[in-house]
Amino acid sequence: MKGYLTMSNKEAERINVMENLMHKKVKQKQAALQLDLTVRQVSRILKRYRREGKLGLLHQARGKVSNRAVPDTEKERAVSLIKERYSDFGPTFACEKLQKLNGISLSDETIRNMMIKAGLWIPKKRKTGNTHPYRARRACVGELVQLDGSYHDWFEGRGNPCTLLAFVDDATSGIMDGMFVDHEGTLALFESTDHYLNTYGKPLGFYVDRHSTFKVNRQATIEEDLRDKQAQTQFSRAMDELGITMVFAYSPQAKGRVERLFETLQDRLVKELRLKGISTQKEATRYFQEEYMPAHNQRFAVYPKDKANLHRPLLPGDDLNRIFTIQSKRIVSKDLMVQYKNTRYQLKPNGGYRYTLKGAAITIREDKYENLTFNYKNITVPYRIAIKEMFTDRPIQVVTSKEFVERRVYIPADNHPWRRGFIIS
Repeated sequence: MKGYLTMSNKEAERINVMENLMHKKVKQKQAALQLDLTVRQVSRILKRYRREGKLGLLHQARGKVSNRAVPDTEKERAVSLIKERYSDFGPTFACEKLQKLNGISLSDETIRNMMIKAGLWIPKKRKTGNTHPYRARRACVGELVQLDGSYHDWFEGRGNPCTLLAFVDDATSGIMDGMFVDHEGTLALFESTDHYLNTYGKPLGFYVDRHSTFKVNRQATIEEDLRDKQAQTQFSRAMDELGITMVFAYSPQAKGRVERLFETLQDRLVKELRLKGISTQKEATRYFQEEYMPAHNQRFAVYPKDKANLHRPLLPGDDLNRIFTIQSKRIVSKDLMVQYKNTRYQLKPNGGYRYTLKGAAITIREDKYENLTFNYKNITVPYRIAIKEMFTDRPIQVVTSKEFVERRVYIPADNHPWRRGFIIS
């Protein structure tokens, strides 16, 4: 036999065993133990070795097209559809859409190789960065919920860029709730958190970043140090009233689950909204909560270590309409006047606490509709507007001609003492 014969180590090891079998140095049962095969397989290999020699030990499928190979026509059709409809999709997402919308069932790795070969996908390089210590997941659902917002052009120019507020459970990485809003402000957080609490109940804690909406990022004053109490934002104050702990992250990697979620959403959700033709926040919120979240969690969420659900039900005293308001403290003047947002309000108490209001602290609550409520010791105090827009722009000061007279320069006379010389005696 001329030429070269390429064999694997596994196939080369069988030569010696087959030679021993042919010379009856070992039995088929012993050869089966050596090759980790059954006796019937050893018998078939021995017959082929006697008939074809060493060529009979080669794998019979070598050099042949696999029976499971994808036909070229199917590959061309898939690549054509990707170029036409899913040119900016990732391989995994394109694979899902081809199977769901076009009936093409291929593996994501096959799609990836086809897209790389067609120039539709550039393989990502591994990033080398700073390492961060691993933080284990919480064991139960509702033990810790990561809350964050992502400002992005979610509608790709069909609507204005906006922010998606998302609630992600730390134990499962599942999306619990989400809402599209204009910006990550206090009132928007109140509205989205209100929907979350009415849907699931109160979690043990929220894991958030150090955004000014969540945390007061300044040095404590002397009064705060003496009271050993840090100033709170409106959202932190509301969570404190509900008994929900606020946990603050010191880096984006600390709350990596919600950060990675937004990377996925900015790729997948944007394209889903495009396919559905959605261009408004209200419609996008409905689609996200009712359709996208269940499908996303079914694919990406994991099972928690413990089956217990630590969400607590809302109590009768948890009045969210009262708690989720902008609350400010003001001091009542002697004539029962209160100043708030450039306006003075006259309090009109009905009961016998008229004199106790003088110099007392009163709480002003403002809801999302800018309706005001004045509360003193859980009593709502009636009021009326006394002076509106108290502080106005000062008028421009006009300089009179008397004030604008140029200052005269005094020139001393020739016989002035300043002009006389000094006589040295």
